[in-house]
Amino acid sequence: MLLSDADPESDYIISDITCSDEEFSSFLFSLGCYSGEKITLISKKKSTLIIGVKDAVYCIDMDLASAIEVEKAG
Repeated sequence: MLLSDADPESDYIISDITCSDEEFSSFLFSLGCYSGEKITLISKKKSTLIIGVKDAVYCIDMDLASAIEVEKAG
């Protein structure tokens, strides 16, 4: 599932980053978003998401969230 479709206040594992723009992909990597990494969807607003990655909190837009494929953390 895409992070943009995920439920708030839940933990996920990033399964893939699907992006054709290398700069976009590099930016996500610099935030700590890469396959196998834990990501927490803290809250979801109309056009933004608040996420937690590696003890940091970020606000990302739906375009970035739609590039991140996740699985529910078990």
